[in-house]
Amino acid sequence: MSIHASSRVRDVEYAIRDVLVKAEEVHRSGKRILYLNIGDPVRYGFETPVHIRRAFTKAVEDGFNYYSPSEGLRELREAIAEKENRVNNASIEPRHVVVTTGISEAIMFLMAAVVNPGDEVLIPGPCYPTYLTYTKFFGGKPVVYRTIEDHGWSTDLEDLESKITSRTKLIVVINPNNPCGSVLPRSDLTRILELATTHNIPVAADEIYDRIVYEGSFSSLASLAKDASVIGLNGFSKAYLMTGWRLGYMYIQDPEDRLTDVWEGIQRLSRLRLCASTPVQLAGVEALRGPQHHVDEMVSTLRKRRDLAWKRINKIPGLNSAKPAGAFYIFPKIRWNGSKWKNDEEFVTELLKETGVLVVHGSGFDSVYGKDHFRAVFLPPEPELEEALAAIERFMKAHEP
Repeated sequence: MSIHASSRVRDVEYAIRDVLVKAEEVHRSGKRILYLNIGDPVRYGFETPVHIRRAFTKAVEDGFNYYSPSEGLRELREAIAEKENRVNNASIEPRHVVVTTGISEAIMFLMAAVVNPGDEVLIPGPCYPTYLTYTKFFGGKPVVYRTIEDHGWSTDLEDLESKITSRTKLIVVINPNNPCGSVLPRSDLTRILELATTHNIPVAADEIYDRIVYEGSFSSLASLAKDASVIGLNGFSKAYLMTGWRLGYMYIQDPEDRLTDVWEGIQRLSRLRLCASTPVQLAGVEALRGPQHHVDEMVSTLRKRRDLAWKRINKIPGLNSAKPAGAFYIFPKIRWNGSKWKNDEEFVTELLKETGVLVVHGSGFDSVYGKDHFRAVFLPPEPELEEALAAIERFMKAHEP
């Protein structure tokens, strides 16, 4: 008799990596794959800065290979508080920082500490799918609020407000947004904080792309919060090109001490998994306190690739996209969806089989506001990016109604 998996894991999905299963099948048939699916700049030629690499190897050679405090090395928590207070105008103390094994663990800690069965979590649509999955994993109900594609994926504030109920335990804001690349205006953020304060709901601010912005200015939620309770989530993967190092963090800015019990729960969870990598944490200190010029260089390079991808996609028959203002994703709408293809997942599968271009179906980021779209990264060097976009164009023209 077979042994069944628990009910909580049966519906676990992660579209960004799930599509790799199909890509491996296509690759085995002999077709070359052009990967536009995963947000890992190091895979596309961006290098972890040398001073960060040296700090890691020095930590290993100097013997820092033991367990560190579960909440994180004090020196790193101090550096994180310094960075958030200086760069993002937050107001946090090191004791209100917990270091995590990537931001994914921070999301898990967050939902585990906040959500009880039947609780609702307001999440932007489309969104990074881990928020949906972990809400359901802990027995909660993800309630997706609308973002407006024609307005650069800004927040539909009326829709958000209409979905607040007595069961709402958390409002999630992802800014800059994955998968859309939108950067929310201060007016949206201020109104979200007002709603949160009125209804006594904490706000989770995922700001891992805070330093990868191409137009306008980025405003951290913590910088605008007055009485609202903010749980910030961030990490080192993107701006510091440390994707495989798995280093993230979370913090609270809680002027009215509403989150004391939640924060104690998060700290207990951090003890349960022992600690993040000790030598990687020391490299994180150097990342925050060392030279920062690589960030501007990376953003300058990515801006050119963003411009190429956006202009090119909007010239392809059957596709159009809002202009990404941050992160390194573009989220085109498939205007012919429903004619040749039953849904966006079928579109992505056929694109892969015919061209070798791997992107992620938009419904993997939310079945309502993500459907009829796909997410692609514009991380590859321009010749490779142009090759993939040309293949997408040929595919669309071949299937034009």
